[in-house]
Amino acid sequence: MRAVVLAYHDVGCAGLEALLDGGDEVAAVYTHPDDPIEGGWFRSVADLARSRGVPRVSIEDVNTEGSVAAIRALEPDVLFSFYYRRIVRGELLSVPRLGALNLHGSWLPGYRGRSPVNWVLVRGETQTGVTLHYMTEEPDAGDIVAQREVRIEFHDTALDLHRKIVREARLLLDEELPRIRQGTNARRSQDRARGSYFGRRTPEDGRIDWSRPAIEIHNLVRAVSRPWPGAFTEAAGRRLYVWQARPIDGQGATQPGRVRSERGSLIVETGRGLLEILRAQLAGDRERDGAELAGLGLAELR
Repeated sequence: MRAVVLAYHDVGCAGLEALLDGGDEVAAVYTHPDDPIEGGWFRSVADLARSRGVPRVSIEDVNTEGSVAAIRALEPDVLFSFYYRRIVRGELLSVPRLGALNLHGSWLPGYRGRSPVNWVLVRGETQTGVTLHYMTEEPDAGDIVAQREVRIEFHDTALDLHRKIVREARLLLDEELPRIRQGTNARRSQDRARGSYFGRRTPEDGRIDWSRPAIEIHNLVRAVSRPWPGAFTEAAGRRLYVWQARPIDGQGATQPGRVRSERGSLIVETGRGLLEILRAQLAGDRERDGAELAGLGLAELR
């Protein structure tokens, strides 16, 4: 099978490796330029392609007239998108002989769109998945080829879940690529009435609203903890980044954001219940555990 691959991030590397290890010919890899601002905590598709001798193109948008013409000239059987961040437009989708497929990090039709790993945690889901589906111009809306379920534990962070997604993505591809090569893969339409769509998250979405229930704040914290920008609040005129927290049993809250000094820990009242801050960091300072934070004398978080 001759493939052109659009890929980025760890899932992009998993997808490229699955194709190459399975003996497929990857005619070219199109990837986003590596951005050191993102932290470099995930693998580089460009480096992997270089090490495996695959022609690579770093480009922000593969839908340009020149890119489409170049890919058409490669005569791919299949076009794969593995965590490529741009919507692939109709002209390019029509190029591959056997179609264009995308790997999405949720159990479609739920959580279509951007940042599904973060969104499922923010919303307190207990399971998600990975889905291989045919691409249309509408994001994550095409016919489903295969899915694998991913369980979410109560204290899983976005990084924990990301690693599970990468692992399951590789397993899914190892199972399905032989069927795609033979033309025997399944194909079923999505039930859009049962679906949901979420947009891209920004660092400002990490602001903590202490009027919300403790469980919701816990979910926000783990959804954007490192290597993401972090959930944050204001403490004594400085920004406080909360990296780890948990809801705890205790008397009901009366003043959301008020700090309690109990058991040598930093415990905060919320709109419903109490939240213990386990790890946090004032802007410009080092990260501290709950006992150290309790000793700072913080009275209220806003």
